[in-house]
Amino acid sequence: MPLFTLSEARTELERLLPSLDEIVRLRADAAELAAGESALGGLPEFKAAQARLDELMETVQHSGAELKGFAPLLVDFPSERDGVPVLLCWLEGDRELAWYHRTDLGFAGRRRI
Repeated sequence: MPLFTLSEARTELERLLPSLDEIVRLRADAAELAAGESALGGLPEFKAAQARLDELMETVQHSGAELKGFAPLLVDFPSERDGVPVLLCWLEGDRELAWYHRTDLGFAGRRRI
């Protein structure tokens, strides 16, 4: 798995943000459609939303980033900090990449860059 520098990860996040924003929107649409009786449509629209979500999630995975959570959306970029393996961590709602955590600590060990 390739490692990202902070600069590379920030550039990749900028490229991915439109897809991430679309995932958040489609996730809400799919939940509403699954509940039934939605102005958004019915089963065909639900299946279309699911198919598009699958495409968008593949886009994220093919970038080298790791999609770690769906609700909330959580994306990690493998990296190193002072020779220690870390994940540069983006959480839904963030507009920039400003957090990281050691790979052995997970989200609970999240710190500001």
